[in-house]
Amino acid sequence: MPKIDIETIKQILHRNESDIQKVNSILEDLKLEIQIQEEERANRPPPVKKQFAVLLADADGSLADRDITGWILQIPEEESVSTTPQKIFSAAYEYNATPKGRRIPVQSVGEACEVVSAKLFKEQNVWVKTKTPVLAVTLSNSLPMETPSE
Repeated sequence: MPKIDIETIKQILHRNESDIQKVNSILEDLKLEIQIQEEERANRPPPVKKQFAVLLADADGSLADRDITGWILQIPEEESVSTTPQKIFSAAYEYNATPKGRRIPVQSVGEACEVVSAKLFKEQNVWVKTKTPVLAVTLSNSLPMETPSE
């Protein structure tokens, strides 16, 4: 919705409306509405600062020389990443308790990331950024000394 200055509204009303009392009444209503909106905005809690986390699917326990898939998530900055799986499980359990979840329950983390609604994840303070798994690549954390050939 476009925002417009009160002074502009005042000028438009004066041009199009001959009754000054009606114009003043409309302007007072607008000012009151703006005050209400500003109070609501001031009473909102501050936005949650988030950090990214990668949830990797490591079925056999070894990551080297394997295709690794995972999901990108966001969690609150002050929370530990180790609590994230439990929050995913909780959201999945809540989904499975719904009528739709009873008909078609989720049985894996991958299904939970794809099917469970964002509302249920938000209640657990987890935001799933990729519903489908993404591939991850393992590498050593050092740069080669020679320049790569093209």
